[in-house]
Amino acid sequence: GAEPAAWHSGLSEKQRRRAWREVANGRARIVIGARSALFLPFQRLKLIIVDEEHDTSYKQGEGVIYHARDLAVMRAKQEGGLVVLASATPALESLVNAEAQRYQWLKLSNRPGRARLPEIHLVDLTRTPPEQGQALSPPLIRAMRTRYEDGEQSLLFLNRRGYAPLVICKACGERLKTPGTQSWLTEHRYTGRLICHVTGYSIPKPTACPHCQAAHSLVGIGPGVERVAEEVRQIFPDARIEIFSSDTATGRDNVTSLIEAMAAGEIDILIGTQIVAKGHNFPKLTLVGVVDADTAMQGGDLRAGERTYQLLLQVAGRAGRADRPGEAIIQTYTPDNPAMQALKLGDRDGFMQIERDNRAAVGMPPFGRLAALIISGPDEAGLETFCKTIRAAAPLCEGLEIYGPAAPPLSVLRGRFRRRFLIQSRRDINLSDYMAKWISGIKPPASTRIAIDIDPYSFM
Repeated sequence: GAEPAAWHSGLSEKQRRRAWREVANGRARIVIGARSALFLPFQRLKLIIVDEEHDTSYKQGEGVIYHARDLAVMRAKQEGGLVVLASATPALESLVNAEAQRYQWLKLSNRPGRARLPEIHLVDLTRTPPEQGQALSPPLIRAMRTRYEDGEQSLLFLNRRGYAPLVICKACGERLKTPGTQSWLTEHRYTGRLICHVTGYSIPKPTACPHCQAAHSLVGIGPGVERVAEEVRQIFPDARIEIFSSDTATGRDNVTSLIEAMAAGEIDILIGTQIVAKGHNFPKLTLVGVVDADTAMQGGDLRAGERTYQLLLQVAGRAGRADRPGEAIIQTYTPDNPAMQALKLGDRDGFMQIERDNRAAVGMPPFGRLAALIISGPDEAGLETFCKTIRAAAPLCEGLEIYGPAAPPLSVLRGRFRRRFLIQSRRDINLSDYMAKWISGIKPPASTRIAIDIDPYSFM
């Protein structure tokens, strides 16, 4: 009997003011909100449910830096309430807390209704590659054709928006980047634009290379969902095909209509990014194909394997949610990777044990603590000098190591040069207190910014 109040960035200022007043007056008994809802002025907050608690989007990486899952636990403790962390693929941090009996562990052993876990098969792209210039392997195409002929639906997953993630000049080799940022521009062929997914910078696709002026020399490298859709239309010219990404499904109405069309069987093949993995229920969907399972494994992220496993298990779980059995085909160049083998064998516990052992061996979270100190400024030489001053001011502390300063992968962002320190410590060290003491006596130049990130999730 209680109408829920919504809280998210898509609300108007008037709607946000109304929601704030309703919460402050105690009239909003239930709030469904994004991570910032944790800061609302609840009168008697007694229950917080964190759905998909493993999701990395709960980490706020700019401005006030915090992790909403951890903040929810702290606020529930302060309010004398209960917090429920819900996930089919819990974060390793939460599993360790449950095993240590800091959390009560409630296990759901079955999927709802008649839904069954799909069979998961790996396609080794080194042995069974797609045709030249294509993204789909022969086994995946055969499975899609069978589903199409049987009147069932297929979902292709690729976590890359646009047509191609990189645009390069055939004449001079120039890779097009955002001005003032070391971020590649992504080609969006449907709109004819090149877009930076980091800063939002956007330009029409040039007819000539901006560097060497060679005409018609710019080509897109690598597949995005638009290119995969183009390939699928060539293979299945009569199929009803749609793309589901934040570029194509803009606004609540568009998203709702696309989901409803898929649920009603009005789409034969859906091609989507991470947005398709978020709990949708499509009764006629029996095949999920992962185009490139190795995308998230790249880089120096300590949680890369865990994130890949969680995401791929989620997207595979879209298949076979009704009375028809499901199948997931995962294309990978690394089929022997522990995450891929765990997906194939359905061995979540075995995979998490490997993750646990690897991190415990090197003292990484949750068995140790990490902090990042990010320094940015408009002058690279001045930034390097200031970083030496910061490094020299670091207090000595047993059981703590400081690495850096080093340039992160995005070493220039919005015209500002960036450097990063990574601090690793034992769990019994108050890392927040150490970081505060470290920078308390340092006065940065006027144009230089310092940001502290306790337990960083991004290393870009």
